[in-house]
Amino acid sequence: MRHAIQRSIKPSRRHDGLSWATRSLLLIGCLSFTVIAAAAETVPDEFGKRATWQVPAAATVRDQVLAWAKQRSLDEAGTLKVETLWPEPADKEAQEVASAELLERVATTIAAVDEDAARLVEQCRSIKPPLVMPEHELLVDDTRPEFERHNLRLYYGRWLAQNRLIDESLKQLDGLKPENVVDPATLLFYQSVCHHRLLDKDKCLPALAQLMENDSVIPRRYATVAKLMEADLKPLKTDSLDEVSRLMDDIQRRLDLARAGKKVRKQEDDVIAKLDKMIEELEKQQQQQQGGGGSAGGMNPSSPMQDSQAGGGTGPGDVDQKRTGSKSGWGNLPQKDRQEALQRISKDLPAHYREVIEEYFRKLANDGS
Repeated sequence: MRHAIQRSIKPSRRHDGLSWATRSLLLIGCLSFTVIAAAAETVPDEFGKRATWQVPAAATVRDQVLAWAKQRSLDEAGTLKVETLWPEPADKEAQEVASAELLERVATTIAAVDEDAARLVEQCRSIKPPLVMPEHELLVDDTRPEFERHNLRLYYGRWLAQNRLIDESLKQLDGLKPENVVDPATLLFYQSVCHHRLLDKDKCLPALAQLMENDSVIPRRYATVAKLMEADLKPLKTDSLDEVSRLMDDIQRRLDLARAGKKVRKQEDDVIAKLDKMIEELEKQQQQQQGGGGSAGGMNPSSPMQDSQAGGGTGPGDVDQKRTGSKSGWGNLPQKDRQEALQRISKDLPAHYREVIEEYFRKLANDGS
């Protein structure tokens, strides 16, 4: 066998039309083609992992600003302001500018040539938001260039989110896409922050995933907070104590910001409904435990009581009048059981929420009495 293999790989001395060198070249060519084909099969997978958005270069943003200025038909003074804020870089290294700085420079440029934009930018540089938010009509003015409206909406939405005005921020950020703005990382990050604050998993988690497609180039604080938000929101369950606690916290946030309209009242009603559901479940568990314990304690197989025989009880015969038609039944629970339920339902909540829950339970008890 060994000799046969050696003969098969040994170059033939016969003249069969192909020399040993020619056969070797053909073999190498076939192997090379196989390797190239195998590598080509992996190319689609690599391209499939490519991010759906990219951070624009400073030179690209500069071109967009100059095109916007031309579209606005600025006068000589306005054009000079734009060119001063966006000088032509001396070398390629000077073009490397952080995206957040680009957004700030774009907002400053627009404010330099537009009074309405100047008022908006001035507001965004204030420390505390006003009690009544002004209407910035330029953000919805379709006659203005999209470059201007989109980036000012991002600039304004970021400031609103930083000041806990979540609903107002989402109003500005919703509908914007990474390709619409000069700082797509900030857009995706604050969209995620708002959806996370409102416990909207269906919108928050996809936004976080899209943000982390470029985790190596986005600001480190964005990447760190994004991972924390994902780990925090993923295990959240509907109608859980954790969810109720967060909803209460959001109600408190809205009240602190003087937001007490229909949306807040509806959210309060939702919290009460969730608490009602938890209370009913606790009552059922308590009744099952009491029923099981009573049955086990009352059975005595060695001397069963006859049906016709009266019990030997010597009590006065007074009974507590129960309102069997009451829907809640919370006021009928013994004080000990009520306190136990209170502790169980409020143990994972902040301390100030226990007072709210106790007041709610007292109201239930009064309604049932």
